[in-house]
Amino acid sequence: MAQIFLLSLTAALNPVLVGAATVMLLLPNPKLLMLGYLLGALMTSITLGLVIVFALKGSSTVSTTQNTVNPGIDVALGAILLLAAVVLGTGRDQAIAARRQARKGPQEDKGPPRWQQALSKGSARTTFAVGALLTLPGASYLAGLDHIEKQHLSTTGTVLTVIGFNLVMLILLELPLLSYTIAPDWTPGAVERAKAWVGRNGHQAAVIALTVLGAALVVKGIAGLVS
Repeated sequence: MAQIFLLSLTAALNPVLVGAATVMLLLPNPKLLMLGYLLGALMTSITLGLVIVFALKGSSTVSTTQNTVNPGIDVALGAILLLAAVVLGTGRDQAIAARRQARKGPQEDKGPPRWQQALSKGSARTTFAVGALLTLPGASYLAGLDHIEKQHLSTTGTVLTVIGFNLVMLILLELPLLSYTIAPDWTPGAVERAKAWVGRNGHQAAVIALTVLGAALVVKGIAGLVS
């Protein structure tokens, strides 16, 4: 179960989810927008998770997943995250971006991605649709489902575990919503302070997060290889 929890935390760091949560926090009435996105995301992710665990159990699709997702993948993903931490920490990402921009020359600004434009319209119906469409199974989610299937739980236990996995995976939406519900007067000020902190320390925080997560995956993978 510890591996399942770790994978759910890894799945929570989906770049699209992080970007969507950040955009919605910047918009008017973020509580309503994030609730719409959360409901859409839960609908898609839980449905797909249950389909994969139950309807495809024993099929070649699940067998392929079980053979593909192994401790070596954890080590590889962890190494990639640690490499990214080194690149960010040494500032090489800025040099690489500068060289790439120099080769391409000046380009017309195409604006934010379409999903960000849709979120900026400020409609809970829109965020529900965006959340439903963008919440597709990633590597960490499939790995988590693989571990859940291997637990050989009862039907009820499997359903509850899949739901719990998704609740942890979408914690970046749930925590702000919970805060807006419990402390509606305090939360907006806290969000503004968090934005200011990220502006000052975001680069360093990203390096620390990548290092911790990468090291955890490497340790987990090595433990799986030697066990």
